Amino acid sequence: MRLPTGESDVAVRPPSRRWRWGRGAAAVAAGALPALAFPAPSLWWWAYGALVPWLLLLRTAPDGRRAALDGWLGGAGFVLAVHHWLVPSLHVFILVLAALLALLWAPWGLLAWWALRRAERSPGRAVAACAVVPSGWLMVETVRSWEGLGGPWGLLGASQWEVPPALRVAAFGGVWLVTLLVVAVNTAVALLVAVPSVRGPAVAALAGGALAVGAAWTWWEPPAQVGRARIAVVQPGVVDGPGGPERRFAREEALTRSLAGRDVDLVVWGESSVGADLAARPDLAARLAALSRDVDAELLVNVDARRSDLPGIYKSSVLVGPDGPTGDRYDKMRLVPFGEYVPLRSVLGWVTSVGRAADEDRRRGAEQVVMTVGTGSGRGLAVGPLVCFESAFPDMSRRLAHAGAEVLVAQSATSTFQESWAPEQHASLAALRAAETGRPVVHATLTGVSAVYGPDGARIGAPLGTDRGAAAVYDVSLPGGTTPYVRFGDWPLWAAGAVLAAAALGAVRRRTAP
Repeated sequence: MRLPTGESDVAVRPPSRRWRWGRGAAAVAAGALPALAFPAPSLWWWAYGALVPWLLLLRTAPDGRRAALDGWLGGAGFVLAVHHWLVPSLHVFILVLAALLALLWAPWGLLAWWALRRAERSPGRAVAACAVVPSGWLMVETVRSWEGLGGPWGLLGASQWEVPPALRVAAFGGVWLVTLLVVAVNTAVALLVAVPSVRGPAVAALAGGALAVGAAWTWWEPPAQVGRARIAVVQPGVVDGPGGPERRFAREEALTRSLAGRDVDLVVWGESSVGADLAARPDLAARLAALSRDVDAELLVNVDARRSDLPGIYKSSVLVGPDGPTGDRYDKMRLVPFGEYVPLRSVLGWVTSVGRAADEDRRRGAEQVVMTVGTGSGRGLAVGPLVCFESAFPDMSRRLAHAGAEVLVAQSATSTFQESWAPEQHASLAALRAAETGRPVVHATLTGVSAVYGPDGARIGAPLGTDRGAAAVYDVSLPGGTTPYVRFGDWPLWAAGAVLAAAALGAVRRRTAP
């Protein structure tokens, strides 16, 4: 092989097979590194340098084709590491899913290679790389956030769920803006390490990011408190053996009864806490109504059952008062691929024979709902329900807040993944949704982790871990305003798209210039 530049006629030996395999393994390992920033390890600070090895590897790719391959392999490592807890459910099929999803990172690998190589030529291009590389990463996160591709689990910005300055940034531009910040820092650090001639611009980019975070922290405060509510979470814990749904119901019933006299405004049960349609089981509806009378509060339960009035199985948040179901009902809209339905079941139905994929597809709801819960103070409490997987989607929480919800309630069940990172990682998403919307978020599960977060994303009280079955009461503040993210929406996505469009236009102009 000869160099295409014409600068030398010296023959260049193609890389050996051992080199190619070693580089491929390094790409997979580098892509997996960011997983340590998420719960359960929760090394949030690690996120700001976790992409650096991957970026340095991409920069040294001999050509664009190899950079795209390194992007794909690194993406596979990222998907496998962040979703490793799915192995018991999907078995070997997770390798296929990781390989397919990782294709989204191939163009990003090529883009990062191009931007980092150009950054060596001038300080301006180095600064541009700190905008282009994060924008490309955000486009990957945007595409893979589609429900059919697995949804927005493991967004890089979500690793900052316990960092107050990052949560303040989320109030401005959602988790998307936090992701842009994290990847920009990684890009600047990679330039600091690899390109001495542009260390000044790299430091300037880091300083600019720090100033932006400082401005967000200084100039904007969460909405002022206009009221309070006492919300109870009932977590029954693990219930094994025959008759599980009935025994779980009895356990939830006993825990709820212990809340009598504690002046609660709402009692929340987890996902699939009721295993039968209440219209078909008036005995269960009567027991729930009696509980509501006992604790002097309405109950928000979650029914996972075949409907008596519609065909199919639904997962539904149902509000129950002292006289029984109030008529307020929300049917889950976004379902977990393979967990609650099998995409292209006629083609991929075989997955049910090798894992725990759904034997029958759940049905989808038509629209989001804001429920009004009566409180002891005589005013209505507007509650926006979400079911499990839906708490990962920023747009669903934002719509509920925009529609007037004062409290967001996510009913979840991660029992299948009890001994993995999944319960803690899922609970952490509520902190982001709270900061984005300026609304308290209640994350209630069957077996943990249940947690409650205030309007600024800070945790309220102690969470209920996976080793507990308990009922806990949380005092939450009700905000009177909203956040820039609720008002302006997903503007960081449009900004990232504009950056990429400008970069593409500039590249075309340079190639066509005489």
